[in-house]
Amino acid sequence: MKKLINQPEDFVKESLAGMAVAHADLIQVNYEPSFVYRTDAPVQGKVAIISGGGSGHEPMHVGFVGMGMLDAACPGEVFTSPTPDQMLAAAQQVDGGAGILYIVKNYSGDLMNFEMATELARSEGIRTLNIIIDDDVAVKDSLYTQGRRGVGTTVLAEKICGAAAEQGYNLQQLANLCRKVNLHGRSLGVALSSCTVPAKGTPTFALGDNEIELGIGIHGEPGRERVSMKSGDEITEILVRWLCPSQASLIDNIDYSRTVREWDEAQEGWVDVELLNKPLQKGDQILAYVNSMGGTPVSELYLVYRKLAEICEQEGLQIVRNLIGPYMTSLEMQGCSITLLKLDDEMLRLWDAPVKTASLRWGV
Repeated sequence: MKKLINQPEDFVKESLAGMAVAHADLIQVNYEPSFVYRTDAPVQGKVAIISGGGSGHEPMHVGFVGMGMLDAACPGEVFTSPTPDQMLAAAQQVDGGAGILYIVKNYSGDLMNFEMATELARSEGIRTLNIIIDDDVAVKDSLYTQGRRGVGTTVLAEKICGAAAEQGYNLQQLANLCRKVNLHGRSLGVALSSCTVPAKGTPTFALGDNEIELGIGIHGEPGRERVSMKSGDEITEILVRWLCPSQASLIDNIDYSRTVREWDEAQEGWVDVELLNKPLQKGDQILAYVNSMGGTPVSELYLVYRKLAEICEQEGLQIVRNLIGPYMTSLEMQGCSITLLKLDDEMLRLWDAPVKTASLRWGV
């Protein structure tokens, strides 16, 4: 293993310290417990948005703290969920009196800890709601989840909801918007190689020299199938049009229903909420997001995007916005993921709104 680290146990803290020095105009870092927050927090009268998860996926989430996205992010150890005390401390730091929206990827540890944090925050008089992102169409259940995993749509939800918060949406409006973004997004990824967690020092999983894993998770969770290496166009075609009995692809998606838990303020407790994803339709306007898993260069992502745009045109889907780059990674894993997000006028307007973070900025 060759990595630019000192001691594995210091990796996350030292990385955060570097971010704090590099982006002192945008963020500050609290270390005990660890969270990153925007320098002007709390913004009075604005709903604060917090997300988080295991480190190793940077720039998600810490790179998206700032105007127009997150008010705070809670990094766990590598591929390990952050703890409720991190989330509560972050909420206390950034609460401007209008409440907190937690955006939570669908992994068992994240769900449990963010639910605990919600209860703790509410016991202190901080209004808090949770919305789950579960957009990975690869598998229905996985190593760390019940139901679909939360992946690329998380980045898009943080941008769209962050813009809405800046424009004065209240807490319930933001929760409804975030849920809508999740229902309109779908993702699928492929790994060409494994990755190595610093504290472990060996690859998370093994792939043969001529093997790739379709439907991989961002922590190296098993996907749908291992196949022999193929051309970039062939891999893109599989990711977008992959037909498998009772399973979804990005374009030929099937209805997907499930039950999630959300906090109901009227009932003052957790309730089951039924959600339904509908397939994309010809004529839909979409945002196409091609993401590097960390080790794949941008030049290869543009090759994938070229084929993706060709397929979308053939299928009658209109790409009106795109995002291409390493925004949600798995350390040094080679591979990519594709996220398609159906846009309406509200979501398009909010996507275009100004943003200024360490890793995403425009309009400022």
